[in-house]
Amino acid sequence: MELSVGPPASAREASARECAEVVWHDLECGSYRADLPLWQELAGRATGPILEIGAGTGRVALELARAGHLVTALERERVLLDALRTRPGAERVRALLADARDFRLPPRRFALCVVPMQAIQLLGGASGRALFLRRAGAALRSGGLLACAVLARLEPFACAAGEEGPVAETALIDGLLYTSQPTRVAVRRTEVVIERERRILEPARRGAGEERRARRCLEGQCERSVVKLQRLGVRQLQREGRAAGLSVEPVREVRATDDHTGSTVVMLRA
Repeated sequence: MELSVGPPASAREASARECAEVVWHDLECGSYRADLPLWQELAGRATGPILEIGAGTGRVALELARAGHLVTALERERVLLDALRTRPGAERVRALLADARDFRLPPRRFALCVVPMQAIQLLGGASGRALFLRRAGAALRSGGLLACAVLARLEPFACAAGEEGPVAETALIDGLLYTSQPTRVAVRRTEVVIERERRILEPARRGAGEERRARRCLEGQCERSVVKLQRLGVRQLQREGRAAGLSVEPVREVRATDDHTGSTVVMLRA
């Protein structure tokens, strides 16, 4: 009798889910580059190590490390941090698994802390931001800079209402086609809700008389992704920064692209 040796089905499924999470993150966030010149500029002016909050798979941290900066990348999702550690140049980045509201780092170590991609709006409201701002202030050297990207205004839309949404991001990996299609943006009183339809497609089996290979959605691999960003104005974040003992400097702007909204970067000095 022939035995099949390998991980149990549950372990394989968990591994597949983790792999997909990395793909979705890279697909939806990894190609964004409009903010990189600003982070590079700020890093070039910094006179010491740099801390990135919400590093994901390393989009910003690796870029800054390749430019010769000492970077600590903080991320709360282990699967994303593990992926970062496999990327070229990762040996130059210190990858830290931690929550932005409760991390432990040596005090007064960093000259710059950057918070890209609206991660500041994922901290659970004012109380979560207050915890982070105190942590960041303690980690920054005297005169160090905290730079937080805040979402610019988003126009609501809903594909279900007949409106055409943005073009889907796609990636072909090991014969599977991953697609992520924005389907809805809802602007509420306290939050912005962004919905996407994620699909993993495989080539359909060729049947008699078929002239081309179509793709079909893998069973169980069509899902709706929902991200809720706390609404946050520039002046509100500046007030919260002052309450945490930081001083306010003029904001910077990151332009919008065809695929991504712009952002305002709030600058707070330790």
